[in-house]
Amino acid sequence: MTDVQNGTPRVRTLEKLFLRRPVGELPELQRALGTSTRTVFRVLARLGYLSSYSHAGAYYTLRAIPKFDAHGLWFHGEVRFSKHGTLRATVVVLVCEAPAGYRHEELEAILGLRVHDTLRSLVEARALRRERVTAVYVYLAPDAERAAAQLEERRRMAQAAPARVAAVPPPAALALPHVVEILVAVIHAPKDDAATIAARLRAGGVAVTDAQVAAVFAQYTLQKKTARSRSPRSRC
Repeated sequence: MTDVQNGTPRVRTLEKLFLRRPVGELPELQRALGTSTRTVFRVLARLGYLSSYSHAGAYYTLRAIPKFDAHGLWFHGEVRFSKHGTLRATVVVLVCEAPAGYRHEELEAILGLRVHDTLRSLVEARALRRERVTAVYVYLAPDAERAAAQLEERRRMAQAAPARVAAVPPPAALALPHVVEILVAVIHAPKDDAATIAARLRAGGVAVTDAQVAAVFAQYTLQKKTARSRSPRSRC
């Protein structure tokens, strides 16, 4: 039987440690167990764990702890975790699921860290595609059919929202990061209305009101109708 099944002292020690602090580094876990790195990872594997996609994967948590947002992400202070695993894997999933792909600035707003080098390596490895739309690169799914649909949607959005959007200052009532969150949510769900997007953002921990989202819609000339049911989004 495994350590978990037996409820061994090592398993209980790590469980208690993560109850006190939901995120830990390897040296801390080693000190708690008084064992080698190999033993720490053996116990972690039996409990089920995630390593952070930030900080070069130096932080760990148990899989049962995170409450993931709509993107499958969980932040603990400055430490970031993804249910998809590594930063590379997470970027691929996010891009594949996005109806209009993503620009690197949009991904950075979602993930909370720089992704330029990661995107470049994924394109070089053909794990993602990229195309230029209105002088900006957009990252797309590797599947040709999916990428074509994303590119069409991005071009439609670019035509609907002229270049003057970039010059329009954000509403005074909202900080710029929240405005970016709203715009990214619109890209991810272009048919949703202000109230639906506001509710989704609040569920993900972004403190915005329906009125604030509606103000961003008006400021950026985003024409929204009542949210309609949509067919499930295909993944690459």
